[in-house]
Amino acid sequence: MYDGLKHLHTTLITLTVLFFIVRWGWTVSGSAMIQRRWVKISPHVIDTALLVSALSIAWMGWRWPVVPHDWITAKVIALLLYIGLATFALKRASTPVGKTVAFVGALAVYGYMLAVALAKTPVPV
Repeated sequence: MYDGLKHLHTTLITLTVLFFIVRWGWTVSGSAMIQRRWVKISPHVIDTALLVSALSIAWMGWRWPVVPHDWITAKVIALLLYIGLATFALKRASTPVGKTVAFVGALAVYGYMLAVALAKTPVPV
């Protein structure tokens, strides 16, 4: 079960990041695609499944949060930062420069989360 959840989790990560990049492109280009119903609903479905799989893996594999692990806590904090930056990149930033800075920042935080996951330390080298 753990391996299945881990594969599901990595698939959902890929989907959410790729879809974030596509939605950002639609946002900055002014595409009408960003207003479609499925485009507005899909991220919530994907991200909910992603969060459930992440918490399940953290519990099954490391008994987090009962048994603290700094690297998992670092990923959760980074996830909150990623969500905030993604929100600015897609909705809240009022200028194209602001949207771009938030977009690049969100991708940098995603890279950090990936490095933390692979190294299993909050300060990956």
